[in-house]
Amino acid sequence: MQPRTLDHVALWTDERDAIADFAVAHLGMHLIERTDRFTLVGRDARRGKLTLFAADGPRAPGALVHVGLRVSRLGAALRGMPGRDGGRAGSARVDAPGGLRVVVVEAPTDSEWDLDHVALRSADPQAATAEYGRLGFAPAPPTADGNPRVGVGGAFVELWPGGEGAEPERPLLNHVAVLVDSAEEHRTEAEELGVEVDEWVDGPNTLAVFLRGPDGVRIEYVEHKPTFSLV
Repeated sequence: MQPRTLDHVALWTDERDAIADFAVAHLGMHLIERTDRFTLVGRDARRGKLTLFAADGPRAPGALVHVGLRVSRLGAALRGMPGRDGGRAGSARVDAPGGLRVVVVEAPTDSEWDLDHVALRSADPQAATAEYGRLGFAPAPPTADGNPRVGVGGAFVELWPGGEGAEPERPLLNHVAVLVDSAEEHRTEAEELGVEVDEWVDGPNTLAVFLRGPDGVRIEYVEHKPTFSLV
């Protein structure tokens, strides 16, 4: 398994329009697609995105701590930003609607507001790190706070302590998605490794296999079809 990059983070929410409006107004994103089931927002249809699935509320954070977005100039990015708070040096926390917390990180980037990382709670962060390694994620230095993390194409998954090992009945997090060259090859490899395959989806623009990762987190390995037409 060898994912190329962090493609999107998907949420269950009863406030998808409010989150989408906030992302467009303050997080450098635009509306890519809206259907009866979901809303897709992002800086670019082929880069880091948020997928907002319509669901009953309220939603519990569960495994999701926050979503990290990368900008080259933090001060400019935060100008006029509502709901922001202090964070690590070179970053700021932002409370978006629907219980979503975003951390804006200043770092070199070739795409403003791209996904920098997703932070997840884990019952056993060290064990989760090893399992993510088995699923194709690369070793990476820990965060400044000492939390272990793994890399995927210049982005990261951070593993924070405090998870319960299972998601609540109504979690905010739907899944974390990584971009791959071949979803079919990843499905075959997962089956050979004995990893639980949760779902296979053949969509209009993508092929995707969903696996169950550490702490019950769903991980999507998504392939963009040659006919990919989202903008």
